[in-house]
Amino acid sequence: MTDAVESNPRIYVACLAAYNNGYLHGAWIDADQDADEIRSEIAAMLSRSPVEGVEEYAIHDYEGFEGVAIEEYAGIENVARIAAFIAEHGALGAGLLNEFVGDIDQAETAMRDCYHGQFTSLADCMEELTAETVTIPDALRYYIDWQAMARDAELGGDLFTVETAHDEVHVFSRR
Repeated sequence: MTDAVESNPRIYVACLAAYNNGYLHGAWIDADQDADEIRSEIAAMLSRSPVEGVEEYAIHDYEGFEGVAIEEYAGIENVARIAAFIAEHGALGAGLLNEFVGDIDQAETAMRDCYHGQFTSLADCMEELTAETVTIPDALRYYIDWQAMARDAELGGDLFTVETAHDEVHVFSRR
């Protein structure tokens, strides 16, 4: 679907007991791994805490999530899924997550079932989709307003786009 991307989502997980006692104790953890592996790294960080008997942690920082916000007490399972999605799809994945307000299930479904491809514009997509479904007589081709068709499809809720760069528009249909 998309080219390999150089995103490396990481989270900084801090020991809350240490933090509340004036110590900065935590670890940067690669987030695009299995949730159990993340939990294991969190447990190892907590075991090294300068405060004994600790259990609570929080995500105090993150990077490589392409602008997607990670909450301080986000579930590790969800963080791992979001990180893997962004590691695989980069800015496109982040754009989908922003479109669906962080809902990873909707973003994964859109990528799997609703993706029409990358185009220079939504109008180019409309022209290609139309050409694939109907034969347009050459005499009429220059009278079709592809921009208006694109605008109507987007405003009508049939399609939405994620722009990842100049002249790089990814088109999705709404379910």
